[in-house]
Amino acid sequence: MSDDDLFASSPKTTSDYDASSIEVLEGLEPVRRRPGMYIGGTDERALHHLAAEVLDNSMDEAVAGHANRIEVTLEAGNRLTIVDNGRGMPVDPHPKFPGKSALEVILSMLHSGGKFEGKAYATSGGLHGVGISVVNALSKDTVIEVVRNKTLYRQSFSRGQTLGPLEALGPMPNRRGTSVTFTPDDEIFGPEMHFKPARLYKLARSKAYLFAGVEIRWKCDPGIITDDTPAEAVFQFPGGLADHLRDQLGGRECATADFFSGRQDFPGENQGRVEWAVAWPLWSDGSYSWYCNTIPTPDGGTHEAGLRTALVKGVRAFGELVGQKKAKDITSEDVMTGSELMLSVFIREPQFQSQTKDRLTSPEAATLVERAVRDHVDHFLSDNMERGKALLGYILERMDERLRRKAEREVKRKTATSARKLRLPGKLTDCAADSPEGTEIFIVEGDSAGGSAKQARDRKTQAILPIRGKILNVASATSAKILANQEIADLVQALGCGTRKDCLPDNLRYERIVIMTDADVDGAHIATLLMTFFFQEMPELVRRGHLYLAQPPLYRLTAGTRSLYAMDDAARARIEAKEFKGKKVDVARFKGLGEMNPMQLRETTMDPKTRQMLRITLPQEYEERAGVKDLVDRLMGTNPAHRFAFIQENAARMDEAAIDA
Repeated sequence: MSDDDLFASSPKTTSDYDASSIEVLEGLEPVRRRPGMYIGGTDERALHHLAAEVLDNSMDEAVAGHANRIEVTLEAGNRLTIVDNGRGMPVDPHPKFPGKSALEVILSMLHSGGKFEGKAYATSGGLHGVGISVVNALSKDTVIEVVRNKTLYRQSFSRGQTLGPLEALGPMPNRRGTSVTFTPDDEIFGPEMHFKPARLYKLARSKAYLFAGVEIRWKCDPGIITDDTPAEAVFQFPGGLADHLRDQLGGRECATADFFSGRQDFPGENQGRVEWAVAWPLWSDGSYSWYCNTIPTPDGGTHEAGLRTALVKGVRAFGELVGQKKAKDITSEDVMTGSELMLSVFIREPQFQSQTKDRLTSPEAATLVERAVRDHVDHFLSDNMERGKALLGYILERMDERLRRKAEREVKRKTATSARKLRLPGKLTDCAADSPEGTEIFIVEGDSAGGSAKQARDRKTQAILPIRGKILNVASATSAKILANQEIADLVQALGCGTRKDCLPDNLRYERIVIMTDADVDGAHIATLLMTFFFQEMPELVRRGHLYLAQPPLYRLTAGTRSLYAMDDAARARIEAKEFKGKKVDVARFKGLGEMNPMQLRETTMDPKTRQMLRITLPQEYEERAGVKDLVDRLMGTNPAHRFAFIQENAARMDEAAIDA
């Protein structure tokens, strides 16, 4: 085919796509058309990103040494004001744009700011000159007040458009800095999307932890607070991240007697700062907080890599020092698992993966952090050998768990069908016993409870399998959906006996299966879903008495030095009336199993000598079994009308029971 034929055969599209089809967006219109490109979307996280952009500008002033106080005020109507006592935005005419002040240029034009060349700020969170202009573009009204040279200036905007010229309002001798007040545009975020006081409160507090030289004042209209967030607070933390981690730990016991923290400044050409705080609590799923120039980087990055390297090298070196040969195989996963860690770096011209700055990519950050932390790790471990050995033992235990998960182990269970290789689910923490007799697997709700249970268990006979929240309701799901569910697949794999017609109870890898969920309504729901699973998929296990329901307490009641546990409100009332009559009782309510320390969980729920458990069984008679099946189908099946009818039939009886209790 010739070129002429090729073009002749193409449909005529000139009227559909020509020069008039090319649209040029000017000013801040690109932001309003595609907000996701600048703030990651239009959801709640993106909404609060606007607040972070403004607060970050004030923090840059503080870090540069020009401000020491910031005020964050949330008013009714979704109106937020952030004030600092820094230098104030420039208000003089901009040399490139006649008739416009520098303030108006900053607010109304993308890629305008004072942080490109590093003259106004040595380190800063703002890099691209889009933060405050994006906030302006996505707000239905924005008011900027600036005090420069003891004079107050004000300018107003709406949806990125300037409403009038910059006004000089007169002398203001006792004030300085910048005030930004804005209301997010409900055309962008929707009328139901509002700032969450608790989230802004946490944001303001975290910024104060990141820079010891700043005081942040929080104020919120009490009428819009729906939880226990205070209406007013003042944050100032001289200890920085060390104070932050101490507050987060709340007195929990750690593998080391204290936590590892420090700060290192780098003057000169490589000007910067590294600050860190790390703890290894005995029961924790771990938490990581990474920051660069006070900006949260939830996806970590090169500064995270530098810290991992420093910690691993330090722990390996200490292991070699004390003659522990296994230490050479320690990885960063072993060191980091279960740790609670905070890292903050200040560097010049940082590079991030995107405008939302979720991940730091500056190569020099890795070297800077490793240099700062490595020597401190060595001193922390070797200056107190007992502390170092305790941490090394804790990390080696993590390493052993990792290696056990990684290997495709031969399960040495002396059952009639054992001596075969099984690939066990990664979340399972198995017991050490060779045979099923006397062993138990605890199915627990969530990684937090799983962490406490692992510490509380008898390693020889008790295995732990955490599941994520509410598993699939098998009574209303298709076989294909059940087979595709990962939580159910892990559970079936851990038990090793198959399901339905392929279920072979003699192959069960444990003598007892214990459902252990929180002592609240959600926990009861999860337990019900699990019991439904066993009733439908492995009924013979239930019939043989392998299934149990743990009975964790809901309350701990303490009077003087004596503590007792109550399963529910009725038990609490009885204990207060009989055991602690006339005494002042301190009542602690467990929000979940993860809030119990391992000793409490072992004593109340897992130790065979002190615990209570319910055995779940099935009737032997066919008629009674049919009645149970009918009840399960009614309450867990696909028809909600049956559940509604059951509630109507039994609601009055439950009210009477509550009154009797």
